[in-house]
Amino acid sequence: MISVEQVHTLSGRDVYDSDGDKIGSVGQVWSDGVGQPTWASVRTGLFGLNESLVPLETADLQGDRLVVPFDKSTVKGAPNVDADHDEPLTQKDVERLYEYYGLSWQDSYRAYQAGAAAGGAHYRGDTDVRDTGYRGDRGDLGGDAMTRSEERLDAGTEREEVGRARLRKYVVTEQQQVTVPVEREQVRLEREPITEANRGPAYSGPDLTESEHEVTLHADRPVVGTETVPVERVRLGKESVRDEETVTGEVRKEQIEADLPDEDGRRTFQ
Repeated sequence: MISVEQVHTLSGRDVYDSDGDKIGSVGQVWSDGVGQPTWASVRTGLFGLNESLVPLETADLQGDRLVVPFDKSTVKGAPNVDADHDEPLTQKDVERLYEYYGLSWQDSYRAYQAGAAAGGAHYRGDTDVRDTGYRGDRGDLGGDAMTRSEERLDAGTEREEVGRARLRKYVVTEQQQVTVPVEREQVRLEREPITEANRGPAYSGPDLTESEHEVTLHADRPVVGTETVPVERVRLGKESVRDEETVTGEVRKEQIEADLPDEDGRRTFQ
């Protein structure tokens, strides 16, 4: 795209097509109202009496040549637009040209914004640069007023997957200790004297004998076993937690500078 600083060098330059064939030479240049060059007329035919308009947003300066990405026949066959009068191009003219060259107004508007941000509105030069007179969706009113626009952050949310939770059950073995009460029998010697109560059994046997008496002892032995019992149920649930995050983004805005001859300095509207 041709920059604002290059406008004053366009007049009279030879125009070449994408195949390297000469089409003609630059006649007049049209700007978009803030100085950004948008269209140029190409003088063709004998003595350059015919003029065809070609878009500058896709053109390029290569040495002394203005090179356009269209072939010679396409440029010469562009819709007929009267380039001799001093009036700006009409909206109908521009729409016909955009349609003919297969261009998008939205793409051209983005190119315009980039040029304006680079200082395109402050061009002053010697080339006869005319206003296209066409604003499209830009909202500029022309005349003695212009619209200042700016971007604003439009923050919202979008839901995305951040992770998954799952339940998994597995068996582990651990050592436990429990205390079990146990009992055991032990021998206790009891001696009792001969009394009237036990005299009979004491004298019932022979006087002198040999004998033995045996007592069986018992004891409890701890026995360990297990049983499976349910102790609790675990399930997965979801809950929403509200929080706040701060987001940062870049926005662009247009500034309008007014040169007032009756006041000192320059006033800026932003």
